Amino acid sequence: MTARVATVAVVGCGVIGAGWAALCLAQGRDVRACDPAPGAERRLREHVDGAWTALTRLGLAEGASRDRLMFAASVAEAVEGADFVQESGPETADLKQGLIAEIDAHTSGSVPIASSSSGLMPSRLQEMAARHPERVLVGHPFHPAYLIPLVEVVPGSRTTASAVDTALAFYSSLGKRPILVRHEVPGHVTNRLQAALWQEAYSLVERGVATVADIDAAISSGPGLRWALLGPLANQHLSGGAGGLAHTLRHLGPPAQEWMDDLGRVHLTPALAARLVEGIDGELDGTDQSALVAERDDLLIDLIAAKRRRTALP
Repeated sequence: MTARVATVAVVGCGVIGAGWAALCLAQGRDVRACDPAPGAERRLREHVDGAWTALTRLGLAEGASRDRLMFAASVAEAVEGADFVQESGPETADLKQGLIAEIDAHTSGSVPIASSSSGLMPSRLQEMAARHPERVLVGHPFHPAYLIPLVEVVPGSRTTASAVDTALAFYSSLGKRPILVRHEVPGHVTNRLQAALWQEAYSLVERGVATVADIDAAISSGPGLRWALLGPLANQHLSGGAGGLAHTLRHLGPPAQEWMDDLGRVHLTPALAARLVEGIDGELDGTDQSALVAERDDLLIDLIAAKRRRTALP
C-alpha cells in the first residue's frame, strides 16, 4: 500500500504552483513552498486566500489550514522532509534544468518529483536528475489547478512503477481525477485534444464558415454541456441508444470519416491571429471580464460538487 503523503514541497509559486499549494492545504497537508521571484511569498498567500472560498464550498478535509503553509528561503529548505515534490517552475528547459537538479540533490531517492509541465517530455526532465531519474514524471494539472479535477500523470522512459503508483494515489487523495498517459507524446493527451478542436475552429474562421462567437456558442451551448458530464467517446456510445458505440460507428462512421478527411489544416499566421483576436473582442465587447471569471468559477464549483454526488458517472 502506498504511504500517505503528509508534506508536499511546491517549487515554483506562479499561478499553477500556488493552485497546488492551496489545494494541498485544503486537503490537510503541510506545504513547504519556495520561489525566488521578488514578492513571491506575498502573492502566494494572496492566491491561497483567494482560492479558499471556493475550496471551502467544495469541502475542506480534516486538518485543512492555511497556517500549514511554510515559505522556504531555498529549494533545499523547501524539499527537506517532503514526501512529494510538485515542481511548477517556468515552462523552459533551461530553468527546469537547475530546479530539478537541485530538487534531486536534496531529496531522498524514494520521493517522487512531479513536474507540472504542459509540454516538456518526462524523459527529457529525467535527464536533469542525475541521482535518481527514476522518480521523475509529469503531473500536469489544468487551470485553475485548485479547482479542475484532471491531472495527467506521464511517466518517462525510466520512471518506476512505484513512482507512478505514488503519484496516482496522491492526486486521487487530493480529490483529483488522474489519468495515466501510457506513451510520451508532445502535449500529453488533453492539450492534444484541445489543439485538434482549436485547429478546426481556426480553420472555420479563416474560411469564413463561422464567426468566433458562433464557434464558441456551438460548443458552450451544444456538445460542451455534455462533455462536462461524459467524455466524447462515452457520449458517442449513448447516442447509439441500445446499440451503443457499435451502432453509432456502424451508421455514422462513414460520414464521420468524410468530415474528418475534410478538417482544415491551418497555420496561425499574424493575419489569422489578428482575426481571431478581433472576433473574441467583438464577442466579449461590454463584458466585465472579472465578473465573467467569477461566474465561470461559481458554476464550475456547482458542477463539480453536483458530479461528486452522482454515482453512475464514470
